[in-house]
Amino acid sequence: MHTAKQLSVSLVNKPGRLASMLVALNKRKVHFQALCVMDSGDRGTVRFIPDNFDAAVQVLQELNLPFEQSDVLVVEVAAQPGAFRRVCERLASEHINIDYAYCSFGGESGVRGGGLAVIRVNDLSKAQRVLAENGNHARRRGRTQLPARRPIRVRRGAETEV
Repeated sequence: MHTAKQLSVSLVNKPGRLASMLVALNKRKVHFQALCVMDSGDRGTVRFIPDNFDAAVQVLQELNLPFEQSDVLVVEVAAQPGAFRRVCERLASEHINIDYAYCSFGGESGVRGGGLAVIRVNDLSKAQRVLAENGNHARRRGRTQLPARRPIRVRRGAETEV
């Protein structure tokens, strides 16, 4: 888990606008750790975490594209059912609001078969502390603890689970 600088770019929702921006970033060799595109009527929002923040900002300024920057949490998410849900539950249990989230799976990030969750929260430092504490606690406990099985009681001639 770490924090990263994210850029949110507002684009007119017309064919080729996203491609033009991506071509310009590619010419400057700006790559993405994560990227998300959302439609909101006549405009779209592109959120991404560039590997070279300063170069990405320079490209956006040269293209006269309106953008905002924000700090987000980047969390490794295991490739198993419920992994992202557990991250959300830990944050919720400490009353940390998730403004938005998106995921990036596979690729060159080397996240041992899982992916990355990009999460914008209302309290970044508290979220980091909560996820770090819970992560260490889970490792100490052991990840494969299963709940105890309920006993099967036998009644005359029939098995019944209680």
